[in-house]
Amino acid sequence: MKTVAIIPAAGSSKRMQNNISKQYLLLDGIPVLAHTLRIFQRSPQIDEIFLIVPERDVAFAHNGIVDRYGISKVSNILVGGKERQDSVRKGIDALGNDYGIVVIHDGVRPFISEELLHSIILEASRVQAVTVGIPVKDTVKLIDRHGFVAETLNRNHLWLTQTPQAFHRDIIRKAYEAAYRDNYYGTDDASLVERIGVKVTMIRGSYDNIKITTKDDLILAEILTRTLK
Repeated sequence: MKTVAIIPAAGSSKRMQNNISKQYLLLDGIPVLAHTLRIFQRSPQIDEIFLIVPERDVAFAHNGIVDRYGISKVSNILVGGKERQDSVRKGIDALGNDYGIVVIHDGVRPFISEELLHSIILEASRVQAVTVGIPVKDTVKLIDRHGFVAETLNRNHLWLTQTPQAFHRDIIRKAYEAAYRDNYYGTDDASLVERIGVKVTMIRGSYDNIKITTKDDLILAEILTRTLK
């Protein structure tokens, strides 16, 4: 059975306030998306990549990213949907029965390590669903609707969830079918799996595995690009 990576990169740059979509901004002279795809290209555990981009970007993604940077494992470039969940669904709908493990990773997280990717795929082969995350460092407080502190949460049990997340094909497909049947939108793919009663294993990720969505993120990414070389 094959392991496929679904890479949603169909977002806009509303929070970046930039005319260039965040996935195409340059880091060390290379688009963010190309950095991300290269990691999956190098991984011996990944058989294919489904890339999801806005409709207007399909030709550029093919010629300016996939071909230019030699991402030969991209077997499918799909048009994204209105929300991230809609985009990932396009990838899941395109899966054939020869796929076993589905890895979903944000196109604008270019600092995932090959070691972590290997670990999550290995764990997904043992269990049904896996996500990565990091323990929160700061004190977290729950606020009521009036803006008052309702509760100080125990941070020892709180983690910030990242991608990649990996699932058995049938599990993530069932989770998405249930979500759309109920008109439910989650904040990540693992939350859809949790809704159908499947336990999701958390493994430790990295504080370097940032998602580039704001100008501050881009500044940090430029620093990480220099320091992680």
